[in-house]
Amino acid sequence: MDATDFAAVLSEARRFVRERVVPLEAEIDEKDEMPAEIREAAKQMGLYGFALPEEYGGLGLSMYEEAQLMFELGYTTPSLRSMFGTNNGIAGHVLMVGGTEEQKAEWLPKIASGDVLASFALTEPEAGSDPSTLTTRAHLEGDEWVINGAKRYITNAPLADMFMVFARTDPDARRTRGISTFLVPAGTPGLTVAPKDHKMGQFGAWTADVYFDDVRVPAAALVGGEDGLNRGFSTAMGCIAHGRVHISALMVGMAERLVDESVAYASTRKQSGKLIGSFQLVQGLIADSMTDYYAGRATVLEAARRFDSGEDTKIGPSCTKYFASEMVWRVADRAVQVHGGAGYMRGVAVERFYRDARLFRIYEGTSQIQQVIIAKALLGEVARG
Repeated sequence: MDATDFAAVLSEARRFVRERVVPLEAEIDEKDEMPAEIREAAKQMGLYGFALPEEYGGLGLSMYEEAQLMFELGYTTPSLRSMFGTNNGIAGHVLMVGGTEEQKAEWLPKIASGDVLASFALTEPEAGSDPSTLTTRAHLEGDEWVINGAKRYITNAPLADMFMVFARTDPDARRTRGISTFLVPAGTPGLTVAPKDHKMGQFGAWTADVYFDDVRVPAAALVGGEDGLNRGFSTAMGCIAHGRVHISALMVGMAERLVDESVAYASTRKQSGKLIGSFQLVQGLIADSMTDYYAGRATVLEAARRFDSGEDTKIGPSCTKYFASEMVWRVADRAVQVHGGAGYMRGVAVERFYRDARLFRIYEGTSQIQQVIIAKALLGEVARG
């Protein structure tokens, strides 16, 4: 995509977010549902496939371009991004990284258009931060794979048309080996989606547990075909690395919004006859948040640049995810503080963003997992004892 076309994409996304989605934020939070017209508009804009190759109907954005788009989309409720994030990210990239040409041709155009909503089924009740310990299993019977197990907190599960399911296919292999990925359509007999989770925040973004009870899929459902057997873990890690940069950019967009909300409130709210923005301690809170936002933006763009070049696809994504998630939490906390009692009230934007921001330090790998990844990458065998 050339610079002119990309500038138009960013401009359209900014207008869409600020004119159409921001006014609906309170309604989305209250009803825990994204309006159908917003979903349809996102499809028409190509947001379900911005990170997917143009040859399959996507926009083909680089990681650097994707980060800039996420800055814009992050300015509003994160449930907007959640609608199409898995199609572009961890679910769509399963096929991009590990799929056969036939699988890509069949599924990626439908995923890019939004006609198929894809879900990434990796996390389990006892395999979250360390997915290598997953216990969902698949074994071959004739020309069918039979899948049994359970997945937890699966994004878009109640709405998904297709699940990218990770299951252990070689029970005797080491933990990170012997895992494969399967394409499992919603409605396949034996596949059950539990009621949606009731979360602290990020309302409008639905997650749920998913159960597999003798779910049968054809041999062709194995992602990558025979070459993909027992390669699911490496596929997942490649998808997650991309997702960490992606979600970090979203957090930067939220931080920008929180700074704007803080500045607007401090410029209009009076205490003791003075605007609170004239108080130096309030100024300090806002200055710290702006500094955090500025550093987060620069960190994400650098990580995205190095990801595109192939210089760093491991430490950079973990560093930026770790920094951005802790950064936006600090900015959200300060925004509530600037608002005082009003910041604790439902219906006030910063209260909602405070709840929304808390999850970022957990999903896509907790802050503690990012610390371990970074340390092991730098220290090698020393860190491993």
